[in-house]
Amino acid sequence: MVRHVIALDVGGTGMKAALVGDDGALLHRARRATGRERGPEAVLAGILDFAAELRAYGVEHYGEPAGAAGIAVPGIVDEATGTAVYAANLGWRDVPLRALLADRLGVPVALGHDVRTGGLAEGRIGAGRGADRFLFVPLGTGIAGAIGIDGRVEAGAHGFAGEIGHIVVRPAGAVCPCGQRGCLERYASASAVSEAWAAACGDPGADAADCAEAVASGDPNAVRVWQEAVDALADGLVTALTLLDPRTLIIGGGLAEAGEVLFQPLRDAVRHRVTFQKLPTIVPAALGDTAGCLGAGLLAQDLLTATSTTPEVST
Repeated sequence: MVRHVIALDVGGTGMKAALVGDDGALLHRARRATGRERGPEAVLAGILDFAAELRAYGVEHYGEPAGAAGIAVPGIVDEATGTAVYAANLGWRDVPLRALLADRLGVPVALGHDVRTGGLAEGRIGAGRGADRFLFVPLGTGIAGAIGIDGRVEAGAHGFAGEIGHIVVRPAGAVCPCGQRGCLERYASASAVSEAWAAACGDPGADAADCAEAVASGDPNAVRVWQEAVDALADGLVTALTLLDPRTLIIGGGLAEAGEVLFQPLRDAVRHRVTFQKLPTIVPAALGDTAGCLGAGLLAQDLLTATSTTPEVST
């Protein structure tokens, strides 16, 4: 028999799952379409069915059911009550996901925000391993953040901690869907760079990866677009590190795939902006798109650890 937990990472288009052993090994991996086009109720049913299949797989192949489960979801998450409060791309509002999964599986369940859960994995077992304070910033369609403190990730009083993408870096700048102007993610997300480069090069199909390639080949137009994004990102990051004083700053998401084309100018830009602040180590994320799933596994294992270390109360 092999002790293990269920880990689920729910995205807008796909779900990644794993059975994770006590030593952190991925014993079994699976993927499934989220199926959001079928509506929020069908998505929820699909998650519960997928989790039940994973439990059955564990019983069949490892001799016992999973001891706990962890699930990471996008949107606004109340981790304390286990509620998926809102997710625009899934159509969810106030879904008691933790309770529904626990009822279906018969084991304790932890619910986490996708970015914070991915940040937990990067901080504990990825690029931030060994750092007592870290900030994880994935640069994707938008920009979010996970604030790591002594092996856990801070959710904030209302579940909004780490929303670095909505720091205003260009006052009176581009309108953001959040209602503000000049938000960081309107300038330095992968989608913002794609939009700016498509306009600059005249190819509506061009994206951020194309821009990075053009930068590497010395295209002055691309260098200008890229530097504007790097400058905005550095402004946002310096605000964050002034407030949080992280030891390690982990940059992930699609834009980080540009490697040193991003990291060299970004390190320079941050270094030039700091005055009294301590410069953190700026590193690329290590776990890629497995971070959310690995983090969900850590949340589940934490539940088991907490249960095993809770002292018995005599009556």
